[in-house]
Amino acid sequence: MKIPLAKPEILESDIEAVTAVLRSSRLSQGPTLRAFEEALANYLGVAHAVAVNSGTSALQLGLRALGIAEDDEVILPSFSFMAVTNAVLAAGAVPVFVDIASGSWNLDPAKVEVLIGPRTKAIIVIHTFGFPAPTDRIITLARRHGLFVIEDVCEAFGAEVNGQKAGALGDIGILAFYPNKQITTGEGGAVITNSAELAESVRCQRNQGRENSTQWLQHCEIGYSYRLSDLNCALGLGQLSRIESILKRREALARCYQHHLAANEELQSYSECHNGRISWFTYPALLPSGVDRDEIWRELGQMGIEAGRYFPPAHLQPVMRNVSFRCGDLSEMLSVAQRVLCLPFFNELEERKIEFVCESLNEALALRYPVAKAG
Repeated sequence: MKIPLAKPEILESDIEAVTAVLRSSRLSQGPTLRAFEEALANYLGVAHAVAVNSGTSALQLGLRALGIAEDDEVILPSFSFMAVTNAVLAAGAVPVFVDIASGSWNLDPAKVEVLIGPRTKAIIVIHTFGFPAPTDRIITLARRHGLFVIEDVCEAFGAEVNGQKAGALGDIGILAFYPNKQITTGEGGAVITNSAELAESVRCQRNQGRENSTQWLQHCEIGYSYRLSDLNCALGLGQLSRIESILKRREALARCYQHHLAANEELQSYSECHNGRISWFTYPALLPSGVDRDEIWRELGQMGIEAGRYFPPAHLQPVMRNVSFRCGDLSEMLSVAQRVLCLPFFNELEERKIEFVCESLNEALALRYPVAKAG
């Protein structure tokens, strides 16, 4: 049995929608792009959505729109995909790494304020693995210090924080639509915001610095070719039209994992959410202390099960040896990062395969670590 870590759900209706754009004369910057942006904004409850070619590009453009520049400091968790740190470094800014909260995948608000300094300009809140972060507490803190709040929702499309969609609470939200996400455009991302000024800045930057005018070759600022084609947007529109059924399906898959792993008291999954709705990106399991996570990962691979070792600490990546950064106490993150193993998770995953994954994981743990065997 071969079980991938992730797999996009592409329906015939998705293929037909993309084919319809191919048969048109508008493959880029056309009506399907505008329709996708409007649908995103409506679903997320924001005034503006600007689609771009990746989540990383969205974050880069968002940072520039907020005026984040050389030597500014940006607070963010080290427990994150390296794209977030890369975007901060690309802006010339200095990453300031904060720890995650105990029993959580997300940054610890109690450890943020001590890291705020005279050069701090923004806080990036990541809704890791689709679990809603304590955005309200971070926003309250940020407003007290005059800081911007950027919500990274790349793994959490459709998640909710106290009744509001994740990404809609901060100054800007960052989305990504890579094939392993809840919905996909193939490649792609978006910036969402309630600020018309910020939205217009991002639109200008994504299109070589052009203003929204008839003067095609007039460039008002430094820009890039970060556009998202109408082909991608057609796929995204089809996926977005069934987002609620996708989220409910993924919630059912998570419950199935919880059921089959319940007997193993040594494993933790953080399946509870007290401040909103989880949008399940993957199924993260926290292995017992003393377990060699990579050994278990290799064992599962030999059984045909692809698992994810998310995330190596960003501040320990080789590239960070040559750049400036600050960090606080990261003890919780360092403990978690070497023990978390993400299990296969995608819309078409069947219960019999989840049962096989769970049995294989329990067997691997029991064989190599008898104290971690299922009860």
